[in-house]
Amino acid sequence: MPTKSNLFKRLHIWRYKHISEKNFLFLLSLIIGLLAGLISVFIKNITFAIEAVFEKGVILSENSIYFILPIVGLFLVYLFVRYISKQPSKHAIPSILFALSKRDGIIHKRNIYLPLITAPLTVGFGGSVGLLGPAIASASALSSNVSRLLHIDRKTRSLLIACAAAGAIASIFKSPIAAIIFAIEVFSLDLTFASLLPLLIASVSSVITSYFFLGDSVLFDFNVTDKFAIKDTLFYILLGIGTGIASIYFSKIYFGITSFFNRFKSARQKLIIGGLAIGVMLFFIPPLYGEGFGFINNLMIGNDIEALGNTPFDQHLDNIWIVIGLLFGITIFKAIAMTTTFVAGGTGGIIIPSLVMGSALGNVVAKVINNCGLGFSVSEANFTLIGMAGLIAGVLHAPLTAIFLIAEITGGYELFVPLMITSSMSFIINKNGLDHTIYTKELLEKGALLTQNKDKSVLTLMKLDAVIEQDFVTLNPEMTLGDMLKKGVSKSNRNLFPVIDEEQNFMGIIQLDSIRSVMFDPTLYDSTTVETFMQKPPEIIYYETDSMQLVMNKFQSSSAWNLPVIKDKKYYGFVSKSKLLTAYRRELINFTS
Repeated sequence: MPTKSNLFKRLHIWRYKHISEKNFLFLLSLIIGLLAGLISVFIKNITFAIEAVFEKGVILSENSIYFILPIVGLFLVYLFVRYISKQPSKHAIPSILFALSKRDGIIHKRNIYLPLITAPLTVGFGGSVGLLGPAIASASALSSNVSRLLHIDRKTRSLLIACAAAGAIASIFKSPIAAIIFAIEVFSLDLTFASLLPLLIASVSSVITSYFFLGDSVLFDFNVTDKFAIKDTLFYILLGIGTGIASIYFSKIYFGITSFFNRFKSARQKLIIGGLAIGVMLFFIPPLYGEGFGFINNLMIGNDIEALGNTPFDQHLDNIWIVIGLLFGITIFKAIAMTTTFVAGGTGGIIIPSLVMGSALGNVVAKVINNCGLGFSVSEANFTLIGMAGLIAGVLHAPLTAIFLIAEITGGYELFVPLMITSSMSFIINKNGLDHTIYTKELLEKGALLTQNKDKSVLTLMKLDAVIEQDFVTLNPEMTLGDMLKKGVSKSNRNLFPVIDEEQNFMGIIQLDSIRSVMFDPTLYDSTTVETFMQKPPEIIYYETDSMQLVMNKFQSSSAWNLPVIKDKKYYGFVSKSKLLTAYRRELINFTS
C-alpha cells in the first residue's frame, strides 16, 4: 500500500505531466477563492452568533451593562493567548506584507486558526474593530501553506496570497472588483493579465461561496436615490479635505496610543487599562460597540436616534446640533476605541472602523451644510457613503479601492464623480501629511516594504546573507610582513585581507596594492607589521541594521568593489559589488518575468 508521501509524490508527477503551470495557477486561484470565502463565512457566522446571544439578553438581561462585554471578550482572548496559543496576535496586513518581502511568502500555519478564535471573541463581545483583517490573515496563511505543500515558487505563492486577501474582501463585502484593486494597491502587484486573471477567479469564486451560504443579504441595505448634482462639487471637495485631515488623525491616534501602551511590558496591565478605557467610551458612546454596520445603515436611512443608541444625552436629541456633536464625537473616538481594543490584546482590522468613522464624518458635514442657515441642501445619505470612501482612501493610501468598494457595496455607481473627487482629495492630503500608513510604517522602518517602485522592491526582496562572502583570509594586526605574505597572501586568491584581533573585532583592511612595493623586500619581513599597512574601509555594512537599499547606496557613494560586513560587532565577511549586482539582476528578472 503506497504511503502518504509516495501518493503525494505521484500526484505531483501527474500534475507536472498533464496540467500546465498557467492552468494549475488558475485552478489554485479558484480553490484559494473558495477557501477564503469559507473562512470569511465562518468568521462572520461565529461572530454574529456570539452577538445574537447578547442581543437576546440571554446572559445580560436587556443588555443594560453591555459596556463591560468588550472587557470580558478581551479577557478571554488574553487567557487563550497566554495558556493555549502562547502566541500574541499580530496585525494582519503588516504581517502578511512582511512575509511577502522577507520570508518568501511563508506564513506560519498557526495563523490559519488563531484569527478564527480570537477575532470572534474580540468583535462578538463588542470590541471596536472589524473582522476583515482577521479573515484576510487566516485566508492568506492557508494560501501560503497550500502553496508550500504543492512546492509553488515564491512569486506564484505571493500572487496566491494576494488572491486569498482579495477573496476574503470579496466574500465579506460582496465586492469582487474592489477586492482585486485592493490586492493590486496594497500588495503592490503589477497590473498584468498574469496577475489579474487569478485575482478575478479568486474573487468571483469567493463571492459565489458567500452567496451560497449567506444568500443575497448585503452589509448595507441601501440604494442610492439622490444623484450627483454639479452644484454640490465644492461641498464634496470640502468633504475630501475633511476626510483627508481625519485620516491623518486616524493614523496618528493609532501610532500615539500604541506607543503609549508599549510602555507597559505586561499584557495584563494593557488589558486592564485598555479594557477600562473601552468600557468608559462605550458607556457614553454606544455606537462604538462592535463593528458598527448597524450604525452605518441607520445613518444612511436617516434614522439618527437609532444610530446613536441610548446615551446620557437622549433628552436633548431634538436639538440637531446635539446630534451633530454626538456624531462628531463618534468620528473622534472611533479611532481611539479601535486602537485601544488592539493594544489591550484584541484581534481585528482597521478597514471597517475607518468606514464607521468616515460615515459619521460625512453625515456630520452634510448636517452642518443643511443646518447652517445659508439655504444649502445636500443628500445626507450620499455624504455618509462618500465620507466612508474618503477615509478609506486616506487611511489605506488606496483611493481606487475606496471608490469601487463604496460603489459596489451600495450600488452607488451614479456617485462615481463625487467618489473620485473626495477620495482623491483625501489621498493627496494624507499622502502629503504622512509618508506611510498604519500598514506600512513599521515595514518602512525595517526596510521590508514592497512598493510599485521595481528597483526598491527588488532590493527589498534580496537578502544580505545571499551576497556575503566569507572565504577571505584574515590577518592579525601584530602579524609581521613576512608572516602576512606566508600565511595570508600566498594562501589567498583575493587581493583584499580583513584585519581582526583575537576577539574577532574588525580592525581594518589591507589591499594587495598597498604592500606590492614592499612585499619583495626581505629586510622588512620582521621589522614591519600588518598594522603598518592597515587602512580603514571606505564604508562598513552593518548586518543587523543595513537594508539592501542602504548597502547599494554605500557601494554607489564609496565606489568600492568590496565592503566588510559587521555582525554582532564582529567581523562577518565581505560583500562584493560584482556579486551584489549579479544577485540584483537575477532578482529583477524573476520579479518582472
